[in-house]
Amino acid sequence: MSEMSTRFDFKNIEKKWCRYWEDGHIFHTGPVSNKKPYSIVIPPPNVTGILHMGHALNNTLQDIIIRYKRMQGYETCWMPGTDHAGIATQNVVEKQLAKEGKTRHDLGREKLLERLWQWKKEYGDTIINQLKKIGSSCDWDRTRFTMDEQYSLAVRKVFVDLFKKGLIYRGEYIINWCPRCHTALSDEEAEYQEHQGALYHIKYPFKDNPQRSLVVATTRPETMLGDTAVAVNPSDPRYTALIGKILILPIVNREIPIIPDDFVDPEFGTGAVKVTPAHDPNDFLIGKRHKLPVINIMHPDGRMNENAGEDFSGLDRFEAREAITEMLHELKVLEKVEQHSHAVGHCYRCHTVIEPYLSKQWFVKMAPLAKPALKVVTDGKIKFYPERWTKVYCHWLENIRDWCISRQIWWGHRIPVWYCQDCDETIVSMDDPSVCPKCNSHQLKQDEDVLDTWFSSWLWPFATFGWPDTSKDLDYFYPTNSLFTASEIIFFWVARMIMAGLEFMGEIPFSDIFIHGTVRDSQGRKMSKSLGNAIDPLEIIDEYGADALRFSLIINSGQDIYISKDKFEIGRNFANKIWNASRLILMNVKTDNRNISLESLLRDQDLDTASRWIISKFNSTLKGVNNALELYRFSEAENLIYEFFWSNFCDWYLEIIKQQFDNPKIQQVALKILESSIRMIHPFMPFVTEEVWSHLGVSDNSLSHIKWPEYKPVYTDIESEQSMGLIIGIIAGIRTARVQWNIKSGQSTDIHLSAENPDMVKTLKNNEHIFNAFLKINKLVINDEGVKIKNAASGIIDKVKYQIPLEDIIDIDKEIRRMKEDAAVCEKHAADIQKRLSNHTFIEKAPTEVVERDKERLNSISDKIKNIQDVLSNLD
Repeated sequence: MSEMSTRFDFKNIEKKWCRYWEDGHIFHTGPVSNKKPYSIVIPPPNVTGILHMGHALNNTLQDIIIRYKRMQGYETCWMPGTDHAGIATQNVVEKQLAKEGKTRHDLGREKLLERLWQWKKEYGDTIINQLKKIGSSCDWDRTRFTMDEQYSLAVRKVFVDLFKKGLIYRGEYIINWCPRCHTALSDEEAEYQEHQGALYHIKYPFKDNPQRSLVVATTRPETMLGDTAVAVNPSDPRYTALIGKILILPIVNREIPIIPDDFVDPEFGTGAVKVTPAHDPNDFLIGKRHKLPVINIMHPDGRMNENAGEDFSGLDRFEAREAITEMLHELKVLEKVEQHSHAVGHCYRCHTVIEPYLSKQWFVKMAPLAKPALKVVTDGKIKFYPERWTKVYCHWLENIRDWCISRQIWWGHRIPVWYCQDCDETIVSMDDPSVCPKCNSHQLKQDEDVLDTWFSSWLWPFATFGWPDTSKDLDYFYPTNSLFTASEIIFFWVARMIMAGLEFMGEIPFSDIFIHGTVRDSQGRKMSKSLGNAIDPLEIIDEYGADALRFSLIINSGQDIYISKDKFEIGRNFANKIWNASRLILMNVKTDNRNISLESLLRDQDLDTASRWIISKFNSTLKGVNNALELYRFSEAENLIYEFFWSNFCDWYLEIIKQQFDNPKIQQVALKILESSIRMIHPFMPFVTEEVWSHLGVSDNSLSHIKWPEYKPVYTDIESEQSMGLIIGIIAGIRTARVQWNIKSGQSTDIHLSAENPDMVKTLKNNEHIFNAFLKINKLVINDEGVKIKNAASGIIDKVKYQIPLEDIIDIDKEIRRMKEDAAVCEKHAADIQKRLSNHTFIEKAPTEVVERDKERLNSISDKIKNIQDVLSNLD
């Protein structure tokens, strides 16, 4: 046992243990025949990523459960890795090129890919190294990347297999298009934000009577140049007689028909909607049903093309909107423009307003894959925590659309499809073909697109273990056990992993899904760079320590986490408390008997009440922590630990035994509870506990591999818990009475305790030393007579009466006057508030928060008045 320094030097200690864990491969794992596996795959952070509070929260939660299971004796594997993040990574490198005055086209595909791989080599491990700083106990020897050679083989096999099953197809559809990134996006990648726009009411003249017109309403007048019809609901009586008539499209002067379609909402706008099949997903479907022409009026970069006419060709789409609006006004066909709030899609990467765009893309048919993925959740084989997310998951799967998987970028898994330039044959192959199987031509060209990043990450739970090859690792660790993630990627990632696991492995990929909350600031706003309210976890680690970051995040967590910088003080203070308590005990423990069990200590009939109580309290705390962790109630577990160690163990037990450290039994209990507590706290605060463990002299092994403490009913001592509960209650009551009567903190008093129950009297007398340890006492009198003392502050705690004689201690009359004056002031204040709350005008006009604040103040003042009255009435 080595001596501990006077303060917890978290910076050096964290560096020390990070290096020890990694150099010693402490967390490396593999199949073990006689041990049960427990595995988790990390939600792979983007290779471009740097640690933010969401990462810190997510990975702390995973680390807690993996360390807990490791200590329980499972063979644990926490699989780490990063995602290549196609769009984001290419954006980073293209920004670098822009500073050099170049574009990706200046370099060409091969040179750009070289540049991307070089960037990945230099910066791709940044977030992995940052995750190590917060104590993440991943099996770092297994670190995977979604473009590793073996992983790429898995991606290609999945594409080929799904294509052969008819579940992957190529088609021309309306997709979400980012004009800035120049790529398609899936429906889930379009982030919709409420936008205050306008609704334009435009007159479309009738061909047979130009003096008459049909008014349509649209939020995007620039797309009218591609209109090929106007649709009305066939059941709308306003328009039934007009179906089949021909309108003249303003500006373009194109003849377009009025068509019936049940999709049209008679309540929206005028009930007549323009149909632009090339620029709206719903219009595209209407166009297919009615065999309408499809006219694309826009370039991929969002500029209008030649189909928009020479007046608008080359204009940006929003510039065109203004120009078209002005022309409609000049033509006197713009009836009105009104304010209109609606949801507008944005690119999830660059936040550019997306454009519904007609394009030839690759898709996955999702309905056949979704059906079994829905069943395993509704059957309870996979469970969501909290359970409410089950409905969200099921709703999405029940309304699923096909998945657009092609992306028009160069960084990613290139689509394994080749086209014969001589006979137009399409070749899908695991190996790069050199000859066309149909015409033997060597003129083959590979598809230019790459696969959506999520198409690789949906294979993460099994591709990381070497699939499609068979391996002992895959057989042993798949399926994994639990998944920790945020709600926003339930559709991007979670649902798709379940589909892929069932389709390619024939088993669910995990059984439990824990959806954690969002990290928000103290005002409830989601933390983000754009708002400037993000707290850098690395700065918190530098100032408070990694343990403080971890503990504070979890203890403040709930459905969402509301955090500010000062909230991290609780974790820092708790780490210091652990350190100081450990140091106090190790400075005073002289016994060499370090392996004595709690059970053998409890068998000693002479063991004091406080020691029996602290053993029992630890045991019940451990039971609560076990139950909370099994149900993923992390904050509940931390609060139990915090209450036990800080309050029960430090504030009470260590204070009780400070004068008894020469007793070997007391030393053994203090050391055993400290050692057990350090093991219990370890998953939450690995650095301070690992360091303390190294000083305990119990084992030379890393605490990471020490057995989790065991809950045993035999350790529970109800009698000692009741006795200590009574003693603590009496001490708290006396302390409160001293404050109420303005007794100076250093002033000693007599204390009289009385109870009719002889057993209670015996308990009190046997523990006189506890009262003396916590209270300033001249003389302590304990009896069963219940003698009434004149001018004494008194109270009753569980049938035990305490009395504090006040004469010669304070000026009683003065204190009575003070309290009565306080009560009078409070009563006047309460009357003023009550009068205000009785005023109906005030209730109706005042903001709700003002009314609620007044009600809370009234309740608080009323409680204070009652408290003063009780104090005065308890003056014997």
